[in-house]
Amino acid sequence: MQLVLFLLGLLCSVLQAQDVSVMEKVTAYIGDEITLPCSFTSTDPSQRVSQIMWLNGTESLAASSGHFGDYVKDTQRYQLVKQSNTSIVLKISPVKYSDEGEYICEVTSFPAGNARATTTVIVKAKPQNSALANTTVVGDDREQVGATCTSAHGRPPSQITWHTAVPGNWSTKITNNPDGTYTVTSQYFMMPIWTADGAAVTCVINYESEDYSIPLTFSVQYKPVVTIEGFDDNWHLHRNGVYLTCNGKGNPPPTSYIWKTLDGSPLPSSVRIKDNMLYVDEVDERVNRSFLCEVTNALGSRASRQDVLVRAKPNTSGAGTTGGIIGGIIAGIVGVAVATTVAMICRQQRRNETAKDEEEIDGPPTYKPPPPSLKLQTEPPSREGLLKNQPHQQETTYDVEMSPPKPGRLSDPRLHLALEDDYLEQENPIYNEYHPYESESPRGDHGFMMSPAVYV
Repeated sequence: MQLVLFLLGLLCSVLQAQDVSVMEKVTAYIGDEITLPCSFTSTDPSQRVSQIMWLNGTESLAASSGHFGDYVKDTQRYQLVKQSNTSIVLKISPVKYSDEGEYICEVTSFPAGNARATTTVIVKAKPQNSALANTTVVGDDREQVGATCTSAHGRPPSQITWHTAVPGNWSTKITNNPDGTYTVTSQYFMMPIWTADGAAVTCVINYESEDYSIPLTFSVQYKPVVTIEGFDDNWHLHRNGVYLTCNGKGNPPPTSYIWKTLDGSPLPSSVRIKDNMLYVDEVDERVNRSFLCEVTNALGSRASRQDVLVRAKPNTSGAGTTGGIIGGIIAGIVGVAVATTVAMICRQQRRNETAKDEEEIDGPPTYKPPPPSLKLQTEPPSREGLLKNQPHQQETTYDVEMSPPKPGRLSDPRLHLALEDDYLEQENPIYNEYHPYESESPRGDHGFMMSPAVYV
């Protein structure tokens, strides 16, 4: 029993001391080359490698032996590179889908025996992507294939989606190819209408988390769509240089433009035709009719009609409207300017009033009374004149825009004296006889009286 345990311990120590090193996973694309390295390492110097061999399942592909030499199953596709007695490399080229699987590197050594390691080989194929816009024709009431997108010979299979503003749906088909690859085909179905012609559509192919976009445009064939331009409802007599333009849009493109009258009569002599243009040098009553423009392409012909009404006088309704618009714009500009000016004036007046109020409060009064315009007597009145109680007369002159000066604002003492004497004479006539005028007169030698000060 002790012997068995000793042998098991010895075997475990040997197994732990050796190692076979390979790549865990290798990815290759069809047509490329695969490189599979294998090496043996051991910490026991007594270990001797007798053989290294690569197997696919149970089938031996290549082997290298120090006693028997090298062996390769298919020298056209397999190549064995011996780097040392403990390391070899197996190369496979060209890679096929059948090369995918698990590869085993087996090392035989003494006295440990055999040791193995496994490499998983994954084979992929880059797809070949293409897209085509199919030609559809207007007139069929069922959906048609508007575009086809293909991702061929890919592994793993691609995923296809569509991006377009044209309503429709798509279907996808996956085909298994003999070489192990896949071909994915997707078709976009849409209702053929002429407005879809030239519309953008994009095929988006997703392979291995990467998107590949192929832009296309739908091709829808249809008869020409015809329109006429140039008539402004103001063709009046003797107007010069007017014309009509015939626009034809179709797929295939239009090949001819024909102008004619609605009633089948010949075109007026005042009309000139050049390609899709109808020129009128001078409008007259012969142009007062209906014109047809017929456009033709490979699918057929279509026509459009234009009724021309010749006026005796120019149509000014459009000019009146334009004039009203211009007048409104000008009036608006003037109104804004006036409002701005008024606002600026009011603002300036408020500033002036504020400044004036501040000056009246903080500084001395700025008002000065106007000078008296009275014509006064220059020499002192005599006593005789005062006793006779002659009525007082004063001559006052006024300016046109000035108010008469108030008596309280006069500052001439002689005028004040005359007014006071007249008042006393009228109130008490006896005062005239007994008034000691000469002895008590306060006039003095200079003939004037002092009156109380007047404050303005």
